[in-house]
Amino acid sequence: MCDASRRPLTPPLASVDGELSLPPAWRDFIHYCRDLRHGEIERLCIQDGLPVLAEVTTKKVKFNHNH
Repeated sequence: MCDASRRPLTPPLASVDGELSLPPAWRDFIHYCRDLRHGEIERLCIQDGLPVLAEVTTKKVKFNHNH
């Protein structure tokens, strides 16, 4: 594939009350990461600049006396 055909894709922005915001797929992914707190996402599939699938996730639990 030549470099000319490898244009970066910009995710489309949704408009909410006239303000630009993240597309729902990105918001869902960010919420998932926030809820996961500690962990790893080994494979993340991106399609047309949007996250579509996290194939393997591992949740980690810290046993720390500070929390």
